[in-house]
Amino acid sequence: MAIHTEELEAILRESFPDAQIEVAGADGVHMSAMVIDESFRGKNRVQQQRAVYAALKGKMDGPSGELHALALTTRAPE
Repeated sequence: MAIHTEELEAILRESFPDAQIEVAGADGVHMSAMVIDESFRGKNRVQQQRAVYAALKGKMDGPSGELHALALTTRAPE
């Protein structure tokens, strides 16, 4: 089952309501996302990305996950 860019953005927005979020991907299983959020300040890249994966609530879990691949860019605002 594929996931649409709007759905992925809405899921991320639940955990990062004030973030700048950009989602792209046409096939619904290979997506990219950029999340810029103040909550990332002082955290390393691994910590930031773990926070985003936690926000996905299992959408990438295992072979039956809706989302197969996510190219992820995270950072705090400048």
